[in-house]
Amino acid sequence: MDEGHWIELDGLHKTYRPRRSEPTHALSDITFTVRRGEFLSVVGPSGCGKTTLLKILAGLVPKSEGAVRVAGRDVAGPLPEVGMVFQAATLLPWRTVLQNVMVPVEVQKLDARVYRERAERLLAMVGLEGFEDTYPHELSGGMQQRAGICRALVHDPAVLLMDEPFGALDAMTREYMNVELLRIWRESGQTIVFVTHSIPEAAFLSDRVLVLSPRPGRIAEIVDIELERPRALSAMASDRAGVHVERIRSHFNATGVIG
Repeated sequence: MDEGHWIELDGLHKTYRPRRSEPTHALSDITFTVRRGEFLSVVGPSGCGKTTLLKILAGLVPKSEGAVRVAGRDVAGPLPEVGMVFQAATLLPWRTVLQNVMVPVEVQKLDARVYRERAERLLAMVGLEGFEDTYPHELSGGMQQRAGICRALVHDPAVLLMDEPFGALDAMTREYMNVELLRIWRESGQTIVFVTHSIPEAAFLSDRVLVLSPRPGRIAEIVDIELERPRALSAMASDRAGVHVERIRSHFNATGVIG
């Protein structure tokens, strides 16, 4: 397939129709593509449909209209080609770190011996070597999120979806995790779609940033981030990054809403 269209959305609409209240039009006419290996961030005001967009890509929520394809396959339910990292690490407290990472392997009935080695390599890659037999409550928030990323990557998905994974972390840990995520992305080669409320974070991490309007979420602009890679944390404070941040922020200033 065309690797320039690794993820495709064409005329996507989503309307929630609860039984006892009025319908909610969450997303309207969303059309864009994502290249294989690209890092795309999605920003927008609260309630604009960012998480809904991610859940539709993950096959967790059905679309109302339009086409959604990942790695050449129509998304009609969860796909093995997709891994997802949620806002909280959601590790199972009664399972060790390694056992948590192995959950997708068990669910998809993959060869445990082969994927255990991969799980151990991923844990070493994110700095959790030696913590395989540790339980989630013994880890810091940042360490839990790193374990959650390993769990999403263990079955080698083509696409990694991330829903504000660092939102609950303190500022210093969040900055560290931004740098760590770029290293993981560079070494794993995954295609990432990353939802965040932080415009500077989106500009620092991404190849492009998709800006959504207030609900119903429509594409206001897709901004190319012209910053050299690999990126050091100092790039976040550079003049070039500032230009991108202000361009993205102008969409929210125009509507009186800051994402």
